[in-house]
Amino acid sequence: MEPRVGPTTVFACETQPIVVEGLEKALSSCDDLELLGSVAQLSDALESVRSHRPDLVLVDQVAGLKLVFQFITDVKSVSPACQPVLWVNDLAEVDCFRALQLGARGIIRKSLPVESLRECLRSVGRGNVWVENSLAEPSGSSERRSASRLTPREREIVHHVCGGLKNKEIAGALSITAGTVKVHLMHIFEKTGVRDRFELAVHGRRLLGAEHAEEVVRAENVGA
Repeated sequence: MEPRVGPTTVFACETQPIVVEGLEKALSSCDDLELLGSVAQLSDALESVRSHRPDLVLVDQVAGLKLVFQFITDVKSVSPACQPVLWVNDLAEVDCFRALQLGARGIIRKSLPVESLRECLRSVGRGNVWVENSLAEPSGSSERRSASRLTPREREIVHHVCGGLKNKEIAGALSITAGTVKVHLMHIFEKTGVRDRFELAVHGRRLLGAEHAEEVVRAENVGA
């Protein structure tokens, strides 16, 4: 994996000028994050993504989830490398998973501190999925089991799921069949207690722990 050169670039679709001003101020102090620009209307955002080619596009939900979800799908057709991040007031669990399924790589509430927003953008910029736990956790859910029983291969698959790869892409990366990936995923679900790949994408980094994530990055840098 090639190391990133320069800051992670961000484009925003946000209706409130004061929020855009706050976002610009929040990112201007960061050497690794850069706001390229913003638009107020979702209808203008796609062309802006096409022309600016940002690494991330930060999208509010004012236009309505139906249009936002369509935008997430359309972004990949105009700029495949651009990763959508939803900046929401609140979002139901089922809508979180729907957004991830369509291609969103981050979901964060506007009520969170500025540092949480920076953390989200940095994490998605590194190829991870970032969703605040309180958005993704159903109320009353049982605590997930430890990932300590996962095999090295299962841990690799969790890492790739967190990176947004589909089964066929994971199979190609690991030189195994897509059917084998499915079998591994079934074992992972059983061991960790997560229900599906989208919940695994949300909680995978926490399940693996920071130590494993650093090991994966070191291994990728060595092989680059």
